[in-house]
Amino acid sequence: MKQPKKTKKETLGMTSFSALQRSSSIVSSEVHKVLGSQNLTVSQFGVLEALYVFGPMYQRDLAEHILKTTGNITTVIDNLEKHELVQRVREVKDRRYFQVVLTPEGEKLIRKIFPSHVKRVQQVMDHLTPEEQETLRLLCLKLEQAIEEK
Repeated sequence: MKQPKKTKKETLGMTSFSALQRSSSIVSSEVHKVLGSQNLTVSQFGVLEALYVFGPMYQRDLAEHILKTTGNITTVIDNLEKHELVQRVREVKDRRYFQVVLTPEGEKLIRKIFPSHVKRVQQVMDHLTPEEQETLRLLCLKLEQAIEEK
């Protein structure tokens, strides 16, 4: 079956999107290589990182922060709890809510791996000039804002 001819705009949009997807996947894979040796998934690391940087958070806020569903974040936190890296603390004022906090073991782990993570991110991003990094940041922000406004 013959494919319909695409316009230049459609072709550019598709190739740009493909390039963005491919680059994002490659960069993420490169930056997160170290997690396997720590028996962490990218989502688990995201939770530990968020708690390390921002302090205790509600599950729904964590889900939003690391771009996961609330159902998925429950599984991620369950697994982190099994390894005693985080714990859920019931909210005193409204017992329906739990805050997720780092355990001493979780804090020890994230303190150990976070500096090398930051260094690896910087090494990867140093392939771009500071001006290119700023342009990339602004372009990503523009896409996010356009989608969120819909």
